[in-house]
Amino acid sequence: MDIAQKITSGDTRSLARAATWIENRRPEAEPLLKELFPRTGRAMLIGVTGSPGAGKSTLCDQLTRSLRAEGKTVGIIAVDPTSPYTGGAILGDRIRMQHHHSDPGVFIRSMATRGWLGGLASATTEMTMLLDAAGFDTVIVETVGVGQDEVEIARLADVTLVVMVPGMGDDVQAIKAGIMEIADVFVINKADQPGAEKLERELKSYLTLSHRPYGWSPKIVQTVASDGRGITELLDATREYHARGTSRSRAADIWKIRLREMLRERLLDRFPESAFAAAGREVADRKRDPYSILHDWLAANEK
Repeated sequence: MDIAQKITSGDTRSLARAATWIENRRPEAEPLLKELFPRTGRAMLIGVTGSPGAGKSTLCDQLTRSLRAEGKTVGIIAVDPTSPYTGGAILGDRIRMQHHHSDPGVFIRSMATRGWLGGLASATTEMTMLLDAAGFDTVIVETVGVGQDEVEIARLADVTLVVMVPGMGDDVQAIKAGIMEIADVFVINKADQPGAEKLERELKSYLTLSHRPYGWSPKIVQTVASDGRGITELLDATREYHARGTSRSRAADIWKIRLREMLRERLLDRFPESAFAAAGREVADRKRDPYSILHDWLAANEK
């Protein structure tokens, strides 16, 4: 039995090995994903983003508990900060979800950003495809929590949850943060703290001024993830958007953006880091202009 068959039959070791291939850009990864691709498109892909300290990991843990209580399988991709010493993920999120480790219906993978901006790791798209093909009913991607520019998740997820917390400055940042524009559902977590109602009023005021595609006005759900309050309502809002928002045109829009990102990554992979370093020195020393270098690289790539 080849690795693709093992993955689709539920072999966790093969799934973990394939995830390592994808994250490390091993040559075995692409043929495997090509073979698995016809089995994708079935999972509901949920993106969870927000500022550090908003309780994203605890929220993901509670969502997983609720989904497992329904008999749904869950794949979790926790994008963590990169260790300055090993280059790997600082496994904070996996530690917080540790009690799921023995559950065969849950697969958790921590990924390091490795310098990738926007809150995701460069291989996150391929990792979600892998978990989708493996048969998980729901795939949750928790972003690293980098702040206002953490918008890449909207180009990946079917449903994007933006998690906010009263009393952390979110009520002040809400109107100006670019992250606000990507929310399909707003989550006011730690809603037992003062300021939750004020934050919800400000969000409702913001929504009256914004125009959203696909005829959807984002729901606002208050939760206390530490004890599970509001999780049922959050799942209901998520599913409602997924049922209405995953139209064929939206799927095409998402894949248009994904393909552009994948092409960019493939092109960058064709050039070693040493080529960029050498070219950088030439430009800095004014020996060559950057446009001529780009022209030469593109011409060489066409051959």
